[in-house]
Amino acid sequence: MIEPDPSATRRVVFQYLVPVHVEVEDGLVVCVTVIDETPVRDPTLVEGDAGYLPEAVAAADDGQPWPSWRFGY
Repeated sequence: MIEPDPSATRRVVFQYLVPVHVEVEDGLVVCVTVIDETPVRDPTLVEGDAGYLPEAVAAADDGQPWPSWRFGY
């Protein structure tokens, strides 16, 4: 049996729903604010090791600043 390298990078991608504040003026969206202080609830694994998901969720929910935002797919 091949043992995984303990120094290998553990990576997991998950998603969850967060509330957003959307401002619309005269039919145009003028501002969208993601309320990122919302605790992670019911995360869905997108890719990676499901065993690492609880630790990854805890890291995402520990108050550290998030490195980047990306909108859309």
